[in-house]
Amino acid sequence: MKIAIAGGTGVVGAHTVAAAKAAGHEPVVLARSVGVDVLSGNGLGEALVGVEAVIDVTNKTTVRAKASVDFFERATRNLVEAGKQAGVKHHVVMSIVGIDLVDYGYYFGKRAQEETALSSGAPVSILRATQFHEFPGQLMDRNKAPFDVIPRMQVQTIAAADVGAALVALAAGPAVGRAPDIAGPEVRELPDLARKLRTVQRRRKPLLVVTMPGKAGKAMRDGALLPATDGPRGKITFDDWLGQQAK
Repeated sequence: MKIAIAGGTGVVGAHTVAAAKAAGHEPVVLARSVGVDVLSGNGLGEALVGVEAVIDVTNKTTVRAKASVDFFERATRNLVEAGKQAGVKHHVVMSIVGIDLVDYGYYFGKRAQEETALSSGAPVSILRATQFHEFPGQLMDRNKAPFDVIPRMQVQTIAAADVGAALVALAAGPAVGRAPDIAGPEVRELPDLARKLRTVQRRRKPLLVVTMPGKAGKAMRDGALLPATDGPRGKITFDDWLGQQAK
């Protein structure tokens, strides 16, 4: 089947494209680099011709609630409406485990994304995943200070490849609404993962471990972003993934 991947050039997007190919599907990448803009809608109609399912793994790097909500609401509305016009049979959204328990700016956008999709009348599935193994590195890379900053929090990181495969398998079936959460194989402390990554990457900046303030910070430290129920679990541990990066 023909599956469109919105955000198909990103970290999880590239793995989702690869998983679609491996499963015998025909992936269609939706990204500005190929002339498709989910925010303006430019190119969407043409790109979705013959597409049976859309997987949305688009992202906006921001901690501001307004910017996050604006991006995810607009992108989701455009994708769903274009999908309806093209006859898309299944709209799949990748979301994040625990976003309704942590009042953090970016997560308000992900909540809005889920609500927009589920209230659209389209056949929708939501797959919430925990943070990817790349997460500690992404946090450190975004910081331009002369030191790396990592918050104290519990995580159950998962390989992006595992999430990509799960998204494709979900898209190939009927819409289910909220699917069981997917997570990595083990619970770890984020600073510990950052230290391991820093050793492999030989990062020279000092590491500053911080305690995020307020209820959101406490919720993250107490495991609010971990899955609360049973569900699929990835097979690739952080150490497995880190070993692959070191080669």
